[in-house]
Amino acid sequence: MQKIASFTVDHNKLSPGIYVSRRDGDITTYDLRTRTPNAGNYMDNRTMHTVEHMFATFVRNSEIRDDVIYFGPMGCQTGFYLLTRNVPDETVLAVTKDVLRGILAYEGEVFGASAVECGNYANLNLADAKKECAAYLNVLETKINDFKYAE
Repeated sequence: MQKIASFTVDHNKLSPGIYVSRRDGDITTYDLRTRTPNAGNYMDNRTMHTVEHMFATFVRNSEIRDDVIYFGPMGCQTGFYLLTRNVPDETVLAVTKDVLRGILAYEGEVFGASAVECGNYANLNLADAKKECAAYLNVLETKINDFKYAE
């Protein structure tokens, strides 16, 4: 069986940042890596779930809303995938930073925090999500972003 593309990346060389995972025609998959893989410091489910709710809502209300295909967590608990259509990398980076700033500034209930809207609505915590988003924003504002995986 063929290996999928994400299993060909040496995760021992990854650090937090934003990477182009793959391009499939007009769709780009971004690896929003918030944690160092295999370092034992994984996101707990509540944090990951809350970031998913908040980021997905903000990005689907951003300037690229019509070009967002998907946003969701990585099973390895070290980041998220963002899929967009026909959006330049630099725009995705700028919107990602704006979304993170929006989450940090947000005061209120977590988006989608009801039994009608979510299958595990009690497993959400905005303070935890804000900590994750603040740390990731710091990475994106201080790291040179070439969108390429380390070789």
